[in-house]
Amino acid sequence: MTNGSTPLPAAAAEDRKPAYLRVKQHVLAQIQSGTWQEGEAIPGEEALARTFGVSRMTVNRAIRELSDEQIVERVQGSGTYVAQQKYQATLVEIRNIAEEIAARGHVHRSELHKLERTKAGEALGRQFGLKADQPLFHSVVVHFEDGEPIQVEDRYVNPTVAPDYLQMDFNSQTPNAYLMRVAPLQGVRFVIEACLPPRDVAEMLHMAPEEPCLVLRRQTHSQGQVASVAAMWHPAARYRFTGSF
Repeated sequence: MTNGSTPLPAAAAEDRKPAYLRVKQHVLAQIQSGTWQEGEAIPGEEALARTFGVSRMTVNRAIRELSDEQIVERVQGSGTYVAQQKYQATLVEIRNIAEEIAARGHVHRSELHKLERTKAGEALGRQFGLKADQPLFHSVVVHFEDGEPIQVEDRYVNPTVAPDYLQMDFNSQTPNAYLMRVAPLQGVRFVIEACLPPRDVAEMLHMAPEEPCLVLRRQTHSQGQVASVAAMWHPAARYRFTGSF
């Protein structure tokens, strides 16, 4: 296991945030605190641009993303309003795998293989909305059910939403349990696919490289930004996804 250096100071991390993200988080904070109520108009793009000393295009991106996430509602010719908050269930529920296994009457155990600080790089940077040289936290955890490995969780985490991530003991708690506590979920995107595992994943799952896996790739959102990007690898012969609608 490798461990990264201490997280960036809060002020330094704030300074390195993209301008649109600072605007987006400000609007979200006003809504979550109750300063701006449901149905109430929020300041216009020009006013927000002056407040933050940024271009109107930058503000437009922040408001557009909040509109896509159904936090605000844009009314042409009228303005932007705090949207009515809606709650919905998805076919894949965000659950702590330890609780899921316990619900089946089985015993969960986790094994930490990697915990480190790394650079986002181009591909992950695009997913997180970060520059390639900005930091991410990275963990690899194997989850066992009654002693048999059923999931390799390969997760990248945004340090601004979980600054203490590298100090956690993920042998005794799952990354999901910690993140749900410190970064309450606002939204999720996911895809499930069948593919062959990389050699290291196959070894951790005690399976042959030619055996297929079911892979859940999931991006979670919290505090107005991408909180984590994860790939969960499962042996197709020993795992299935279920849901209801």
